Amino acid sequence: MKNQNSGKKVDKTRLRAAMENVAVAGLILVAVGLIAPFASMGSPGWMVAFKWIFAVGAVVYTVARIISAWGRDESFRVRRLRRMEGWAGIAFCIAAFFWFYNTRAFSGYTLTFRMLNETILFTMAGALIQIVASWMLNSALRKEKNEQ
Repeated sequence: MKNQNSGKKVDKTRLRAAMENVAVAGLILVAVGLIAPFASMGSPGWMVAFKWIFAVGAVVYTVARIISAWGRDESFRVRRLRRMEGWAGIAFCIAAFFWFYNTRAFSGYTLTFRMLNETILFTMAGALIQIVASWMLNSALRKEKNEQ
């Protein structure tokens, strides 16, 4: 059997642009999921909703970054920096795990800050990785464009 799509070439730049938009949407969900519990600390019911929003945002961001790093059509440095952005997503997913784990371990809304300790830590680590990777990626892409 012959693959029907074998004659079509996937446009990597369009795919990367689409995945960049999906990653931004995931980051917005992560930010909303992380900020909202501090705004509504008196309502533990909201914590359940926002941990799911945070987790979905982390997974969406991670999947988008992994898909955008796929392929060998760029230089080794650019590919490595795109994979580094994927590690930021892994840090967000670990943060979501700790939020679910600590929700089970701690009860009540008075322990919100203690419960979100590891979540905030891994979210900040992921944000730092994302910031550094995006700066370096922008620099590398600009440098490669000027060399051509």
